[in-house]
Amino acid sequence: MVTGLGQHVQHRGQLGQRRGREPQPPGRQTADVDPQRHVPIITGGPPTPASLDGVRQATCPAGPAHAPCDAMATTTKIRPRALVRASGGPRYAVALAVDALGTGLLRPFLLLYGVLVLRLSAPVTGIAMTAGIVAGLVCMPAVGRRLDRGARSTVVAASMLVRVLGVALLLVTPAGHAWPFATAALFLGIGNQAWPAAHAALVATVSHGRERDAALAAGRALRNAGLGVGALIATVSLAGGATALRALAAVTGLAYLAAAALAWSVRLRAHPAATPEDDGDGGPAPRMRTLLAANVVYVFCLNVPEIALPLILVTQLEASPVWSAAVFVINTVLVVTLQVPVTVLMSRYSRRSVLALAGVILGASYAGFLAAASLGPGRGAPAVAAVSVVCTLGEIVYAGSATALVTHLAPAHALGRTLARFELSTGFGLAISPTVITALAPYGPTALWGSLATATLLSASAVATAPAARDTPRG
Repeated sequence: MVTGLGQHVQHRGQLGQRRGREPQPPGRQTADVDPQRHVPIITGGPPTPASLDGVRQATCPAGPAHAPCDAMATTTKIRPRALVRASGGPRYAVALAVDALGTGLLRPFLLLYGVLVLRLSAPVTGIAMTAGIVAGLVCMPAVGRRLDRGARSTVVAASMLVRVLGVALLLVTPAGHAWPFATAALFLGIGNQAWPAAHAALVATVSHGRERDAALAAGRALRNAGLGVGALIATVSLAGGATALRALAAVTGLAYLAAAALAWSVRLRAHPAATPEDDGDGGPAPRMRTLLAANVVYVFCLNVPEIALPLILVTQLEASPVWSAAVFVINTVLVVTLQVPVTVLMSRYSRRSVLALAGVILGASYAGFLAAASLGPGRGAPAVAAVSVVCTLGEIVYAGSATALVTHLAPAHALGRTLARFELSTGFGLAISPTVITALAPYGPTALWGSLATATLLSASAVATAPAARDTPRG
């Protein structure tokens, strides 16, 4: 059953029938938008048949009658209040902002905390952090199963509370003790890996179709804004040394605790869809091998501004670290300001086509980095900064289409497991990308950027040429 903000949903099927609409599919009820007062997030373009949640959408001829088509009429206007509602409501938006702010205060400087505060060696600290990421990936199947049982806000809150435990362990860990730090990194890793799938499932319960895509994009923009502000505050505070890092960790723990309380207060739970045993047409979660394999390559773009570009700028182009900071700021500002508008703009095309386009843009940007690096010291750094704008655009298009496509393809009864598989591929790509980038960089720009461009373009081709039937949602 749906509780809390979703108390009105039990009448949605009847209301939809009285208005000539199809009842909502099981497991995808919205729990935050009143069907009598619903306002679409994105408007404009020619009218299309009424479908889910009162939003006018085209329907896919090859899919079920209730399934929104992967393509949509051109949209021209964004309604902020409807966007907040479709993203989980005002309290949930505040929870996301507080959580992101706390994450920005500590996560970029966790390595420094281990080295400066706990006096551990850099290799030991790095191994502990990597183990935390791996442990988080191992927990994803359990997170997916929990989501498929209908849990939504409780899983989001749990992902935040687990990180509270991690921060608490950091604060009580004595200097020189590696195991407590490793345990803290374990809890932080579990929370960081579980949150994206839980958040996407919550948004998919509240909104549908292209509204859901815009809501997911808004969540990413808000999270990047919070991360950026938190990192800026932490950077200014680092002058205080170990004492400042401890204070930042304490504030991070309080932020996680507050965010968890806010997320839990939303009290959103979806009605579990029929399981494969109860519904012979349900079947297991889709494997999406091509999409998941391509995602491992695509996700390298998220570490380009933080790892690849600083490495190239400092070691090969002999540029000031200021250029690396400038690239990071450009990336953050563009994501925050353009993520929602670009996602809405791309809604006129199919999600799979947009994802393939993202690969083309990223591949072109990697080729641009190769050309910029050939300019050498002096002119190379400004050229790299300019090309980083193109790379960020590719990242924005990728982020706005990848999770949206996976959520669109997921059958209702396996939404959680499908998102968990996708986050496994994302986490795996993020885990191996630093190693791959640092291993290729010493062999020169051609080895690094040529390899990334080739792999990304091949992945884009695989996404674009995958059988169209796999785009049809099953639930």
